Amino acid sequence: MTANTFDTDRSATGAGAPAGPAGGVVAGAAGGAAGGGGAWWLVGRGAAALAGGMGIGRFAYTPILPMMHAQAGLSSRLGATLATANYTGYLAGALAAIAVPRLLHSRWALRLSMLILAVTLALMPLGRSGSLWLTLRLIAGIASALVFVIAVSAVLPRLHNHHVGWTFGGVGAGIALSGVVLASGNWRTAWWITALLTIACTVPAWHLTGSPTPRAATRRTSSRHFNALLASYTLEGIGYIIAGTFLVAAINETATGAVSNGAWIIVGLAALPSTALWAWLSRSWSRSTLLLIALLLQAIGIALPTVIHGIAAALISAALFGATFLGVANLAIALGADLNIPHAIAILTTGYSLGQIIGPLAVGPLLHNGYHQALLVSAGVVALAAIAALLVRHQPKELP
Repeated sequence: MTANTFDTDRSATGAGAPAGPAGGVVAGAAGGAAGGGGAWWLVGRGAAALAGGMGIGRFAYTPILPMMHAQAGLSSRLGATLATANYTGYLAGALAAIAVPRLLHSRWALRLSMLILAVTLALMPLGRSGSLWLTLRLIAGIASALVFVIAVSAVLPRLHNHHVGWTFGGVGAGIALSGVVLASGNWRTAWWITALLTIACTVPAWHLTGSPTPRAATRRTSSRHFNALLASYTLEGIGYIIAGTFLVAAINETATGAVSNGAWIIVGLAALPSTALWAWLSRSWSRSTLLLIALLLQAIGIALPTVIHGIAAALISAALFGATFLGVANLAIALGADLNIPHAIAILTTGYSLGQIIGPLAVGPLLHNGYHQALLVSAGVVALAAIAALLVRHQPKELP
């Protein structure tokens, strides 16, 4: 196995809690990896959990947001606040998994989290109270985070890196599936569809087992490069989540509903194979170089529909965003694990999650003029993340 693969030493995880846009993921270790057909069964279960917990349960809000504006009287400011509530819940859930490591090994915690998530989605249409929506999105964020960290912890030690890439493609598959809610044309029906889809994903994920005990930390390397990585990843959390929340609404301002709906499905379809693609590229390119490239491509994709209107720009923007946001998370978290800073993944997760909370709040005052200014801010912040990534220099460890 080459030194540039996504295989990483998870000794840096502290409590062993990975995170991703989700919080990010670290691709699997070679040791003890499942093989053959058994590996693909595990891929299917893990992908189902991530599709329901993240792709649908967390990101379905993006295509439903324009419908809630038009039909439920949701203001732009409250829409941003609901997004922040969900990301605050995600941070709380990730920190809970770090504080209580037993959660990472609990099959029942995974099951209960997915069921709670489905219930919160089903309850969203039952009222038009901002406080009700805020509470439900907060709880949904906590549940999504627990689903993510438990599922990630379950698959990482057992799968080779290419299998891990396809497992995390479940997030993209869930995003693409969430696009079907747009066909309903009704915000209430859309939320109920997401609840049913989450339950459907819970069925194959039901028997996903928890993680083994993580290994103890070994040597420590320079913190200077890690600080640059933390700054880059925190800025990415701010920038990507603005686009991830408002991209469909922004495209909808200058294109037909069919274009904005199709754009969100393309985000999911592009995200589905992206982690496997970035893992493959890391065999020939360093992770720090790939991180810089991915961030630059993402910034271009986010800015594109603000400067060029039309179907082509919207679809290219969606494809670039979908192909990079999971890849950036994977690359950053893998670099953090390589640097062997104690609790690296927990620290990176905290920075990323805080960024996701800051992002929607920061652009809230701009939304009364539409969403294009918010996307420009998003692109600018991601470009700053790319500049910070220039300072990340790391020679990967030699692996046996």
